[in-house]
Amino acid sequence: MNDMLQVHTPASIAPLELDGLGFTHRGQPLLSDLSLRLDGCRRTLVLGPNGAGKSLLMRLAHGLLPPTHGRVRWQGEVPRQAMVFQRPVLLKRSALANLTYALAVHGTPRLRRRTLARQALERFGLGALAHRPARVLSGGEQQRLALARAWLLEPRMLFLDEPTSALDPAAIKAVEDAVTDFHWRGTRILMSTHDLHQARRLADEVIFLCGGRLLEHSPAERFFTAPATPQAAAFLRGELVW
Repeated sequence: MNDMLQVHTPASIAPLELDGLGFTHRGQPLLSDLSLRLDGCRRTLVLGPNGAGKSLLMRLAHGLLPPTHGRVRWQGEVPRQAMVFQRPVLLKRSALANLTYALAVHGTPRLRRRTLARQALERFGLGALAHRPARVLSGGEQQRLALARAWLLEPRMLFLDEPTSALDPAAIKAVEDAVTDFHWRGTRILMSTHDLHQARRLADEVIFLCGGRLLEHSPAERFFTAPATPQAAAFLRGELVW
C-alpha cells in the first residue's frame, strides 16, 4: 500500500528523558526512581510481570498523569504523540466519523477529512465497515480503528499499552504489521506487552520493570540472550517474579 502521509527522518525526533520518575497512590509507591532516555527511532518494548508498572509508565511518559516525583522532559521540540490503549477509546459514532472527528480536532480542512479518513480505513482493512458504529466492531477491528486514527495524526512518537491483549492471532498480526509500518515511517515506538514472543519479533530494545522499578534497559538481543538481573532471567523462563 502506498503511504499517503509524509515519511519523516528518525534523527529529527527529540530525545525523551525520564528523570527520577516516581508515582505514589494513597501512600503506596507504584513506580520509584525511574531514569532512562529514549532517542532515535527505535521500537522499545516494555516488559515485566503483572503489577510491575508498565501501563503506569506509559501514561506518565505520554503526559496523561503527572508524576509525584521526578519529571518527564523532551530534549528539544515536543513531538506530536498518540496513544493506543489496551481497550480502545472510541466515540459513539461510526468508524468513519471517529476518524473525521480526529482530523477536525487536528485542524485538517473539512474538504480533506472524509478522503483521508476513508484512505486510512482502507489501509487498515476497515473500508467495508466505514458506516458501522465503532463500538459494535470486534476487538480486533476496534484496535485497527484506533491505529488508523493514530496514523492520521502523523505521530512522531506512538505509545501502545498492551494493544494485542485478548486478540486472536490474525488480529495480533494486523496490529504488529501496523506497528512495523509506523516504525518504517519514522515513528518512535514505546509499547508494553505481556507476550514474550511478540517482544522478540518487534523489539529493538527492552525496558524491564519489576516491582515498580527499572531493572534493565538494553538492546533486545542482549536482554533475551543474556539478561543482567536474576529477575529478568526468571521472567524469561516463565517463572513468577515479585
